[in-house]
Amino acid sequence: MASNARCWKPRLAALAIATSLLTACATGVSERRIATVCPPVVEYSREFQARAAEELDLLPGGSAIAEMLADYSVMRDQAKACL
Repeated sequence: MASNARCWKPRLAALAIATSLLTACATGVSERRIATVCPPVVEYSREFQARAAEELDLLPGGSAIAEMLADYSVMRDQAKACL
């Protein structure tokens, strides 16, 4: 029976070269770039802020709206820092 091992040597060499070339392409760092999008911060006039403060004072203690406004204040500060 004749051996066909010599026929496979060029194919194995080509496969080894192709594999090494393809892995060379994969050595770069593939970081996902995430675009930072800052939300717009609405500017309120002094008069409007004063009116909102007066309305807030009329709410009962422990009001859910007062708590939400406190959270909103934090989010506004974070959005300003983002810019």
